[in-house]
Amino acid sequence: MSLSSEELERYARHIVLREIGGPGQARLKAARVLVIGAGGLGAPLLQYLAAAGVGTIGIADDDVVSLSNLQRQVLHGTPDLGRRKVDSATDAVARLNPHVRIEAHPVRVEAAGLPGLVARYDVVADGSDNFETRYAVADACAAAGRPLVTAALGVFDATLTTIRAHETGPDGKPNPTYRCLFPSPPPPGAVPSCSEAGVLGALAGVMGSLMALEVIRAVVPFGEPLVGRLLMVDARSMRFETISYERSLP
Repeated sequence: MSLSSEELERYARHIVLREIGGPGQARLKAARVLVIGAGGLGAPLLQYLAAAGVGTIGIADDDVVSLSNLQRQVLHGTPDLGRRKVDSATDAVARLNPHVRIEAHPVRVEAAGLPGLVARYDVVADGSDNFETRYAVADACAAAGRPLVTAALGVFDATLTTIRAHETGPDGKPNPTYRCLFPSPPPPGAVPSCSEAGVLGALAGVMGSLMALEVIRAVVPFGEPLVGRLLMVDARSMRFETISYERSLP
């Protein structure tokens, strides 16, 4: 897929990177990425995917913008209060990069509709805020053979990993699934919600940006992705740690 003269200038700092270059930027333009959630994680993620020139971005979110969102969901602004997040996000992406096409899915993500939705995209990035959705998305990506970048926010902590359960690793062994890392969700009520416990707004920005890096890496392979590795971030001590995990399910 060729790049216009305007796109060549827009993405010049990518194109001069040996690891991306013109061919890699063309791959980004041809890529289709589905983002689950346009909230704390999805907001910075969408901005950096759009800025990077991902050609088609799907956004799945059934929520509307509320005042308490704006402490961390930097894609939306005060004039967007009451609007659907997919509409606010679409407008924000258009302002940032008119070369990006947005496919809005203003629906609640549920297991029954996920297989068909996931199959339409090359990569899925999950920034949802509940365990039911995370497991449903992970299962759908494994079944469809799609890479999944998934992150979760705590109060002052967060995690990030990339799942490529449909592939084998360099050692020839199958890559782990999401359920290899987290076999089952915690009991209902065991983990307080964001509205109950709070969340550090800037931490959402850090993790959403790191998600964007993993998505870009999934489209244009370079370096070492977080496949079989869980990145854990502690914002209190500014500590970044990575643990390895392996396939434990058939």
